[in-house]
Amino acid sequence: MTDTDLTRDTSARLNAMRRTLREVFGISRLRPGQRDIVRSVLEQRDTLAVMPTGAGKSLCYQLPALHLDGWTLVVSPLIALMKDQFDKLREAGIDAWRINSAVPAAELRETYEALRGMQRGIVFVTPEQLTRPELIDALQAGSRQRIKLVVVDEAHCVSQWGHDFRPAFLRIVDAVKALGKPPILALTATATPDIREDIVRSLGLHEPRIVNTGVYRDNLHYRVTQVSVGGGRQRASTRAREAKTAALRTLLASDSGRGIVYTATVREAEQLAATVRGWEVAAACYHGRISARERHDAQERFVSGDVRVMIATNAFGMGVDIPDIRFVVHYQIPGSIDAYYQESGRAGRDGKVARCELLFDLNDRRVQQFLALGRYPDAALLRRICDTLAQRTKAPGAGVTARELLDAVPDVGRNKLAVALKMLTDSGHVSRSRLQRYRLRERGRDGARDRAEDSAIEAAVERYTQLATRDRDALQQIIDYAQTGGCRWRVMLEYFGDAQEFERCGTCDNCLNPLAATLEAQRTAPDDKRPPRHASRKARFCRGDAVRVRKYGSGHVVFSTDEQVAVLFPDGTTRTFMARFVKTEIA
Repeated sequence: MTDTDLTRDTSARLNAMRRTLREVFGISRLRPGQRDIVRSVLEQRDTLAVMPTGAGKSLCYQLPALHLDGWTLVVSPLIALMKDQFDKLREAGIDAWRINSAVPAAELRETYEALRGMQRGIVFVTPEQLTRPELIDALQAGSRQRIKLVVVDEAHCVSQWGHDFRPAFLRIVDAVKALGKPPILALTATATPDIREDIVRSLGLHEPRIVNTGVYRDNLHYRVTQVSVGGGRQRASTRAREAKTAALRTLLASDSGRGIVYTATVREAEQLAATVRGWEVAAACYHGRISARERHDAQERFVSGDVRVMIATNAFGMGVDIPDIRFVVHYQIPGSIDAYYQESGRAGRDGKVARCELLFDLNDRRVQQFLALGRYPDAALLRRICDTLAQRTKAPGAGVTARELLDAVPDVGRNKLAVALKMLTDSGHVSRSRLQRYRLRERGRDGARDRAEDSAIEAAVERYTQLATRDRDALQQIIDYAQTGGCRWRVMLEYFGDAQEFERCGTCDNCLNPLAATLEAQRTAPDDKRPPRHASRKARFCRGDAVRVRKYGSGHVVFSTDEQVAVLFPDGTTRTFMARFVKTEIA
């Protein structure tokens, strides 16, 4: 098809889609960005779409799928997300199918029959299912060009720079090649420039069109409650916990709507759920260590309104389409601004005002630092896997499956093993067959590692060392967000590279109570109205106080405890110091 023919065909299909949009989806017109994405899909271009939660990403593939001469393959990371979209399409009378580990055998057989016999439709699969040869065979039945579009939902999961990284997503590119390299539409609610670049590279997108409608949502009102508490005989962590609990109880009493409270650990989620229930608030608990049935029941109770508060780790939320969540509270600091935006963005999908609050204790950074330990494979693990493969594949044979390797190295998690195998296959030292079995390349007669193998392993590990450094930087950025005296939204937009001409939201806590206003009020207040200074062994500071720190210069206090003081400097940076190093500025 020539470029002229393609343009003419695209225009004709767009005209036909207007009728489909009204009659099937009940929508009169596409939103900003949707039209650009749909046109790009019809032009058979690889496309990366960055659209905020609630902006209608799903319609960008569902609408053109009904006008393509073949199948649309949707790779979806969560069964719950898949079920929601699958049910809605079936209710609309659209031929939709799904393949995941929870689908009953009878439905699975019916789906495979449809794939082999029908000319078009939409099929949802998890990335793990794409590694199964029988699925690829069914998708190829009769022609390698039966798949006209591959959609990667929640595409940030493919990025090793992203907070939701899923190793199985790295295998999508292999399936796309096996299916004849149809166009790819990658969808995500948020992606920094680094993550966008990584998505393009990891999915093998060719000269993609990137449509970024922005991440700003004016109905989300952000605030940070500082709960690092000074004074008293109790430990600082105990005082902070009490302050958090009090702040959360006040919020739940003042807001009768539905909401999510995120914790960083399973233990904290379970303890907090018990506490909230003790306040006679209907609450459910959700995390990755409870059974699939318990997770399903907790989610259904929340979706149906039987409980109004969900206490959860980050295992909950992706793909849960509840429009009227009125608040999202982070009881502990998340690992990055990426994670915070994704999780807090589950509030207010109906466009009405919603509250997004972080209960900030600087000491919580230790939890994230602990979680980051051992996240990425090191050289010792890669060598251990190579040695295991060498022992298991001495004789000619089919190789070793990932499951068998996991049994051989039981102290290594599934995700970490998947990343390690990806590193080794990329380096060429391990091969993977079509049946998903792994073999080590041949070694010398003595079976020992050679210098080339060690060098390749060290080179592979170096990239993941960079990822660990990036994680530390990301944690510091969310700490800076919590401590800033400026507009919360502007900090996030700057992080995503989307702050052009944006000054302030006017709705976050800092915009409503700016540091500059605090300074002016203190400057003009009569002496008898100013906060008194009490003699003490430890320095005590108030928000807005002018201070000086040796080697850093002058600034103003953002928040303080007896032990720590966060200072905002004229260049816009915020740093936290031990209180003994901070001195009152002498006018």
